[in-house]
Amino acid sequence: MRFAYPMQKFQDWVTQQWVILRGRQIKPEDFPWLMGPFGNLDAIGEDFIHQFAERENLIIQKDSNAKGIIPSMLKLNLSEAEFSNLSKNVIEFYENTANHKLDFSVKWNPFFKFFGILINKLFSNRINQLNVPTKNIADSETLKSEIINLVDQESKEIKYTFWFRSVESTGQVIYSGVYGVSNLPSGKTCVKAVFPLPNGNATVLMIPSVGKNGELILDSSGKKFGDAGFYFLLKDSQGEYWSQFISSFRDRLIIGSENDLISAEQTLTLWHIKVLTFNYKIKLKK
Repeated sequence: MRFAYPMQKFQDWVTQQWVILRGRQIKPEDFPWLMGPFGNLDAIGEDFIHQFAERENLIIQKDSNAKGIIPSMLKLNLSEAEFSNLSKNVIEFYENTANHKLDFSVKWNPFFKFFGILINKLFSNRINQLNVPTKNIADSETLKSEIINLVDQESKEIKYTFWFRSVESTGQVIYSGVYGVSNLPSGKTCVKAVFPLPNGNATVLMIPSVGKNGELILDSSGKKFGDAGFYFLLKDSQGEYWSQFISSFRDRLIIGSENDLISAEQTLTLWHIKVLTFNYKIKLKK
């Protein structure tokens, strides 16, 4: 049996060992649709971005002309009818994310709130990742939102786009993820978000569709490995790669626009039970 890297926090070792026991061994070259940056043991938040850029020999660009988490929404390969119906404000947000101001609120299912507190204490507060506030936020808080591109030194091609988000009033980092587009084995195009963790990452793959009012719907409701959904990936003590598909955990985001105000609702569920809901209000910066 394979083992997780031993010289790390015990709680990290346990969760990684669980992925090895319940998941499958993979070869990165066979799963390009799934692979993404793996976190370090000793670097968190923005420090990791700098170490990763140095390791990959990439240039960090914060004030780039490319300011979106998706450079072109055409890459989603929506049908002609869907794309023509998609809100122009939503397209503008994804292609120029850095030009927008985000306010958010959070509402927890009371049953799951304790588990959120526990995860934050054991993991999220320490690694500055997936650090969701565990208090309900009824009045909107402002998110500090920053796009950080990692660029090839020779070709000047953007290799990775990080979306770094923290609560403006407290500095608490909520998400630091790599965003882009990927194609599943089925051929379906999905939005891909990779959140680096110690010796691995959490990856969310979401299928896009367009609602009747022009809203973009991103859904991770897959049923098996290879579908859209939530994946853990890690590298073990021998340098081998593992992944586990978590079919019970799902993420659904609906983002639309009315009267030039963009709003979004993100719902996380476990075993089809609502865990928490984010609501966002998005405006162009003045």
